[in-house]
Order: sequence, then C-alpha cells, then structure tokens
Amino acid sequence: MKVTQSAGGVVLNPRGQVLVVNQNGNSWSLPKGHLDPDEGALAAAKREIHEESGVRELVYLGDLGTYERYKIGRDATEDRSERKTITLFLFRTSQTALKPLDKENPEARWVDKEKVAGLLTHAQDKEFFLGVLDKITALADGK
Repeated sequence: MKVTQSAGGVVLNPRGQVLVVNQNGNSWSLPKGHLDPDEGALAAAKREIHEESGVRELVYLGDLGTYERYKIGRDATEDRSERKTITLFLFRTSQTALKPLDKENPEARWVDKEKVAGLLTHAQDKEFFLGVLDKITALADGK
C-alpha cells in the first residue's frame, strides 16, 4: 500500500461559507492534494486550493490538524491502495468567484458551514470537519 502526504484547507468567504470541491464529477471534499517534492504542507495547501477552485487570495488563520484515510477512488468508494495523511489549514478569502483550473475537479461551490459535513463524500472527512468546527469558528472570530 502506498502512503502519501496531502495538504489542503478550509476556506471561508466573507459570508462565512466554506469552499467545497468536486472530484471526477462524483465526490465532494475540502480542497486538498499531494505535496510536490520539496514542498511544504502550507505551500501545497495554497497551490491545491488555487488549482481546485481558482481562489488565490488566501489569508492564513491557523492549523486545523492532521488525519489519515484511504483515498477516494474514481467510483467514489475507498481505494485501499493508497493511505493519505492529510493536513488542513484554515484560510479566509475575499474572493467569491470560483473557477477550477484542474479538469479532475470540475466544480467548486460555497456551502453554509452547517451543511458542509452532509455534502462531504468520505466519512473521515465528515468526522474531521465536525471535530474542528468549533476551532474554525474560534479562529475565524480571532479568538
């Protein structure tokens, strides 16, 4: 089994909504992806968010932590050939227009915070997001 490192983020728009992206037209997640060689997690998170949503103006608000899960396969089920370690950061942006650059991520949308977990495809993404919701609110409010 391959073990990989990924990084991404929870991005909040001026209305407090969260950026969620679509992979392959069949699954939803927070924007994230693999680290390039010699790339740090924060740089990778910013790059992946830009590729998957078009959002480039990001203000770093804090570290949300790390968790592990299997990758989502093309059929939207777990692909046990790859175990991912995912590090997520919290960002704020003033950009509201979304225009994904990555053809494997055809859609991005802003979702109300309380509806994000219901949209995420992977159970461990939902669990992680729900577990950091209070931290997201505190960091976004500057506490």
